Amino acid sequence: MTTAPTAPPRIEPATLRDIPTIIELAEATWEPTYRFIISREQIEYMYRVIYTPASLKRQMSEQQHTFLLAYVDGKPAGYASFGPLPQPNGRTAYKLHKIYVLPSRQGQGLGVHLIEAVEKAARDAGGPFLELNVNRYNPAISFYERRGFVRHREEDIPIGPYFMNDFVLRKELGG
Repeated sequence: MTTAPTAPPRIEPATLRDIPTIIELAEATWEPTYRFIISREQIEYMYRVIYTPASLKRQMSEQQHTFLLAYVDGKPAGYASFGPLPQPNGRTAYKLHKIYVLPSRQGQGLGVHLIEAVEKAARDAGGPFLELNVNRYNPAISFYERRGFVRHREEDIPIGPYFMNDFVLRKELGG
């Protein structure tokens, strides 16, 4: 049984210098998150596409993804990334691209702290809503629904020879 951290996590924006930390966290969270949802081959393929240093640099520098790192007791314990999602009406909503917490730190409220930090940043930037994609078989769907996200649509996204079979969830931010 996990116990809650004694103090709230420290959440800080990541920089390019934090890419090795993001990769370290991804290595510890990616396989346990997806091993019961998608094949090992798809896990390995997607990981290689998303988590190379060059890919993370491109996400931060070119694709306007903001990464947040959560620290517990001074050690990195999770991360989230989000970015702008331009809308046809000229407004900019936001998309949560990633949110992962170390398995040893799950159930302690870190995911809630991370998602609240993303929601606040999106709301402060005037975003009317926050969207995210989640695999249709991922048990995290209930976490998002408890946080006020609702199923907006289904999406099948090709990634190499595989497909991500996702729900797109949305939360109105009142922006």
